[in-house]
Amino acid sequence: MRALALGLVGIVLAAPLIARAGQPCENKPLAPHEIVLSMDLAQRTVAALDASGAQVALVARAGQDLSKYGLRYSHMGIVVRDHPAGRWTVVHALNDCGTAVSGLYNEGMGNFFLTDLYRLEAQLVIPGPEAQAKLARLVATRTPLRLHEPRYNMLSYVYSTQYQNSNQWVLETIAAALAPSGQVETRAEAQSWLRSRGFQPPTVDIPAAVRLGARMFRANVAFDDHPFDRRMAGKIDTVTTDAVVRLMRMVDPDAKTRIVD
Repeated sequence: MRALALGLVGIVLAAPLIARAGQPCENKPLAPHEIVLSMDLAQRTVAALDASGAQVALVARAGQDLSKYGLRYSHMGIVVRDHPAGRWTVVHALNDCGTAVSGLYNEGMGNFFLTDLYRLEAQLVIPGPEAQAKLARLVATRTPLRLHEPRYNMLSYVYSTQYQNSNQWVLETIAAALAPSGQVETRAEAQSWLRSRGFQPPTVDIPAAVRLGARMFRANVAFDDHPFDRRMAGKIDTVTTDAVVRLMRMVDPDAKTRIVD
């Protein structure tokens, strides 16, 4: 994979890398050493997945510095072994260059990490065998596509279908997989199942001045889907990677986390 990374240098230098998943587009290609480091992280993540024996897992990357909000990772996807698109394929929702829309993508591990990473580190969540089998069956259907909402909001409210962020798609897809068969086919049904389990994500505290600036200058941030009183208090109940990990620990006692650094 190091050889592949070096081979990609010329391609990336010739065409600017598109920043996604809530990051604004910048006409700034990755430096050759950044490509090598990102591909090395991808290789180590694949090795960890191979060693785990998993057929399905969750993978998170650190694309932004979110430490002031108590968060270490910014974006998560579902990684599938022997997917039609490749040996280890990440299925994830991506914001299109800071716009108000997103798309659902199947990408190799190299592409998943080939972005402007804040930290060269990955988090893996390995579900237990039963949960893995259910997730594997679900991702082979059209339900994940039905659960995708293209109206993107980086800070979408956990219990609203008005918008969706990338991690919220992962959360709702897990709900569809782990709920009783046939119970969850829509986003509203996924959120109903989450409520029935008493799920509540960790709250992100965002001051009024920050909320105002984000709403005025970023197309991919909105707050109008949040309950008024919570919003005015700066309490934003959105879906982060930590929220997804919290759900997995609630519903799957066999789930394990691993850091690849």
